[in-house]
Amino acid sequence: MLADALRAHESLAVAFSGGVDSSLLLDVAHEVLGAGVLALTAQSPSIPAREIELAVEFCAQRGIRHLVVETHEFDIPGFDRNPQDRCYLCKREILGSLLEAAAQEGVAALAEGSNLDDDGDYRPGRRAVAELQVASPLRDAGFTKQDVRSLARQRGLSVWDKPAFACLNTRFAFGDHITPAKLAMVDEAEEAVQAAGVQHVRVRMDGNGARIEVAPEDIARLAEPDVRGAIVERLKRLGFANVSLDLQGYRTGSMNEQLKPSE
Repeated sequence: MLADALRAHESLAVAFSGGVDSSLLLDVAHEVLGAGVLALTAQSPSIPAREIELAVEFCAQRGIRHLVVETHEFDIPGFDRNPQDRCYLCKREILGSLLEAAAQEGVAALAEGSNLDDDGDYRPGRRAVAELQVASPLRDAGFTKQDVRSLARQRGLSVWDKPAFACLNTRFAFGDHITPAKLAMVDEAEEAVQAAGVQHVRVRMDGNGARIEVAPEDIARLAEPDVRGAIVERLKRLGFANVSLDLQGYRTGSMNEQLKPSE
């Protein structure tokens, strides 16, 4: 069903982040459409450079035509104040920029990698997808996240078990001021925690402090005196006033917990 939907396009651009969802979508699209596929990766302060490097490497290994497109979320009035519709504003800027890049390359259609499980959280970015008429082939084909990971593993994609990634803006509570410098602090802080051998990491900026979320099974690892001391020292050198460990552990969308149920 997925391959049939993709085959309906003569050419197709794929919004490619390097995560498992967009990697599977791009891999299948390339198999079906060959040179008719164009991978487009957004580049901005909201996205770690290491993620873009991995996306470039993925496409180079497979001979997929690939462009890195600079986007400008921080030019949007009010974006830096982190409103509750930030994801919508961001997604609209990114997808709009990718659509322009695709059109310049002679490709009319753009697809992105949402799946059915993405409907389960507060995701105003879905509105931008609908408004810009961007296709969501995985979602339309009924794929869940587990379906995506299973098929990616079957197809030999090394990212099949890659932890979910959300842009660095999600590390801030709604209403907190965001700057490229703060995003860089969070990015380096997460790299410091990952260096301790932990995969699933979010460093949430809590005022001037850092609140670390890791998988529950990794909490004891970070609480070891040597590991804890090294991380605290590194994060304080980055500029965080204090460092805490969230005992609830890593969970997707924890910054959305402040939202009212009606929202």
